[in-house]
Amino acid sequence: MTEDLNPVITLPAILDIRAAEPLKSELMQRRGHAVTLDASGVERLGGLCLQVLLSAIKTWKADGQALIFLNVSQALTEQWTGFGASPDEFVAQDAA
Repeated sequence: MTEDLNPVITLPAILDIRAAEPLKSELMQRRGHAVTLDASGVERLGGLCLQVLLSAIKTWKADGQALIFLNVSQALTEQWTGFGASPDEFVAQDAA
C-alpha cells in the first residue's frame, strides 16, 4: 500500500469538543506531508477545534509543508472570523 502524499481530510460538519481529539490525531499522523482539508461541509466550529486548526497551520508552516483549506464553507468562515481569527489563514498555507 502506498501512502498518499497529499491526502484530503474531509472535516466533519460539527467541529466541536468531541471532534477535537480525532482531528488532532488525524492531522498529527500526516505531519511532515502536505495536507488538504476539505471544509465544504462544516456547519459549526467550536473553540477547541479552532485551536487545533490554528496550531496545525503554524505547525505545517514551521515544517515547510502545505496545509490547504479546500471549499471552505460560509458557516466556517463566519464562525472562524467570529472567534477573531483571520480568514486569510485559509489561503496562506502553501509551503514556504
